[in-house]
Amino acid sequence: MRPYLLAENNWKAIKDTDIDLAILPWGATEAHNYHLPYGTDIIEADHIAAAAAKIAFESGARIIVLPTIPFGVNTGQSDIKLDINLNPSTQLAILNDIIAVLNRQGIFKLLILNSHGGNDFKALLRELGLRYPKMFLSTCNWFQALPKAEYFEAKGDHADEMETSLIMHLCPHLVLPLNEAGDGHEKKQRIKAFSEGWVWAERKWSMISADTGTGNPKAATAEKGSKYFEAVTKKLASLLLELSRIDNNDLYE
Repeated sequence: MRPYLLAENNWKAIKDTDIDLAILPWGATEAHNYHLPYGTDIIEADHIAAAAAKIAFESGARIIVLPTIPFGVNTGQSDIKLDINLNPSTQLAILNDIIAVLNRQGIFKLLILNSHGGNDFKALLRELGLRYPKMFLSTCNWFQALPKAEYFEAKGDHADEMETSLIMHLCPHLVLPLNEAGDGHEKKQRIKAFSEGWVWAERKWSMISADTGTGNPKAATAEKGSKYFEAVTKKLASLLLELSRIDNNDLYE
């Protein structure tokens, strides 16, 4: 039993435990090129949350990791078989119910550990922050915590070299040989402003990628995944420790 993971705990252990911060990993269920499992985002969220929480817990953080939400926003992949979509309004309802429990029980800090690029919780947390003024609500994308170029050769953001390396490290039995993977070529918007980053439109996945990947995975290795995993979990652990210790009424300096 790992005391910082709610799913592995029991009522005897939990009922008298003081908790300062809850962590909610949130993934997605979707195709990841030909070679990675549909649960890639969930696997990453589970392992990264657990490893970071272990470091923070052993440093004195009073935290609890909630079970990972396995479905995310996949509105741009509606024609990709069994890519499961939760609308943002559904996410809002789920978050409201979870935050209501935490707020009622005196756990006034929540961090959403996001593991899926299609999830965007900022607007939701703005609305929920008005409903629950005692709560300190935050969200982070673990995949943006470190400069990927320092660890990987090829750019990409889905089933790319980074994600492939991570899953090769975490669950190698779920990765097909890389000679069976697509090259992850992504078609770009014809309108220049979109590539400049100041205009946005949702990507229609079946139009931009033949294999559902964006980013060439062929240079991926388990060794790269191990190095990146260790670095990202250490950085996340520092955040968990700071969040657990901060006073909700003294956030700024």
